[in-house]
Amino acid sequence: MKITIIGAGNMGGAIASGLVVSGSVEPQNITVIDHRGENVPRLKAVSDSLNIVVDDYTSLSNADVVIIAVKPWNVENVLKTHNSSLSNSDQLIVSVAAVVTLAQLQQWTSPNKPVFRVVPNTAIAVRQSMTYIASQQADKNQQNQVFRIFSLLGKAEFVEEKMIPAITSLTSCGIAFAFRYIRASMEGGIEMGVYPAQAKKAVLQTLRGAIELLEATGDHPEAEIDKVTTAGGITIKGLNEMEHAGFTSSVIKGLKASNIK
Repeated sequence: MKITIIGAGNMGGAIASGLVVSGSVEPQNITVIDHRGENVPRLKAVSDSLNIVVDDYTSLSNADVVIIAVKPWNVENVLKTHNSSLSNSDQLIVSVAAVVTLAQLQQWTSPNKPVFRVVPNTAIAVRQSMTYIASQQADKNQQNQVFRIFSLLGKAEFVEEKMIPAITSLTSCGIAFAFRYIRASMEGGIEMGVYPAQAKKAVLQTLRGAIELLEATGDHPEAEIDKVTTAGGITIKGLNEMEHAGFTSSVIKGLKASNIK
């Protein structure tokens, strides 16, 4: 499978790097198009066999999968400009550009073109993304091809396109919300006398343990909360104080505010 990635920035570079590190895709079968050439040294450090080209789109005509990892407002121009190189009817067009719809991808390529709208998050850089995929005009085999690619970079799941805005809030925006919780917890720890590095280590391992517990038990989070909230104890006092300050409400409001349809 030959893969061309248009865009060598944070997302495009992370996808290329993750695929190479996975060991399941030969680096020589991946071409990354860097518009300005600024990312060539960084990507060559991952593998010298990666094909990193500067503003050279000739690989598009031979690619089995074209991954578009440019800013959303550049997607239309990129596809229309290079549409003649995307004439292979079996070629898969995959966009990781937020808010660009499947209808737009087909409008800018071909009505019969297999197109995919993919929502990863930045943890794709360490192959721990939660990636959601929607498709149009793609058969089961083509869907499986795209699923396999993004399964190498974390967990992947197909959804209906109408779910994409909400999913984006939970995962793509959600990772920033998680980082903000980590920062807030670190600051609280520092105020209580814990050194910054120690506070960060404590919070990260606590979150890692919480995730492992939920995945191992399959429990609802509230069931695990009940196990550590004794009557009159310090945990329930802390939880109630957070709720008085609007913790749950703030999280829900933040998610809904970022749910742009």
